[in-house]
Amino acid sequence: MAMASASGPLADIAAYRRFFAEEIEACAGLKTPRLVEAFATIPRERFLGSGPWVTRSEADFAGPSRQTPDADPRRVYHNVVLAIDPARQLFNGQPTTLGTWIDALDIRPGASVLHIGAGSGYYSAILAYTTGPAGRVVAIEIDEALAAQARRNLGAFPWVDVRHGDATAALTESFDAVLVNAGATHPQNVWLDALKRGGRLVLPLTVSLDPAVPIGKGIVLLATNDGDGSSFGARILTFVAIYSGQAIREGQMNALLGKALSRSSWPKLSRLRRDRHDELPSCWLHTDAFCLQSTNSIIA
Repeated sequence: MAMASASGPLADIAAYRRFFAEEIEACAGLKTPRLVEAFATIPRERFLGSGPWVTRSEADFAGPSRQTPDADPRRVYHNVVLAIDPARQLFNGQPTTLGTWIDALDIRPGASVLHIGAGSGYYSAILAYTTGPAGRVVAIEIDEALAAQARRNLGAFPWVDVRHGDATAALTESFDAVLVNAGATHPQNVWLDALKRGGRLVLPLTVSLDPAVPIGKGIVLLATNDGDGSSFGARILTFVAIYSGQAIREGQMNALLGKALSRSSWPKLSRLRRDRHDELPSCWLHTDAFCLQSTNSIIA
């Protein structure tokens, strides 16, 4: 079906963005009004390069990607992922998925946010709109060309600091929220150390089954600093299939996470512990560096 004509009732791109935001709000159950407004305001097409665009949705599982019929920017206001680098299978994430994650961070105006895996900057812009100019967003991207692109794309948000790096170096400031937008095998200590009291971390924990395939599968963890930093509240947000991050994965951790997921793919997580302790029946994923504990017995 052809898009509405330029004189049609949906010709105004702002109307498309508004409906797009309302659809994300309804499908993802968003509770943060400024986040909904961010989706209605930020021009997604400006972060994608020239169209037509390569796109994927659930209908393309195990199949090839598709391409939009033309470069009409209204094509991008759907709940699909859009390529920022098709050759490497790098996509701008699904809006309802990222919306759910950002909503869980409970970002308030004036908050400080760390965004790891900024890509070309679209979701960094969503975060920046949500914090407002009184806030701060540090956006880290490991790919130098993408980091430069994100820096250009985010020029209208002077409170966003775009950095090129792998997000494993020590941080000199603390944050109310940390969003990791790439698959990791474990939380980095520098992320947990940087989380303020009451702050939240969203982290995709994924298993990579084939080194030749850049996509891993697993769960999305929400961790909350509800104490002195030695342990965190923990729960699962969603399942996920996402691009595997660089420098935030270890082979041994990948194997341990795979075994944990094979035992119980949806554990009722309660704590992320950082103290050394003997493995307990409640330990779902137990390592020397950290432990994810569940409210139900896991090990025999």
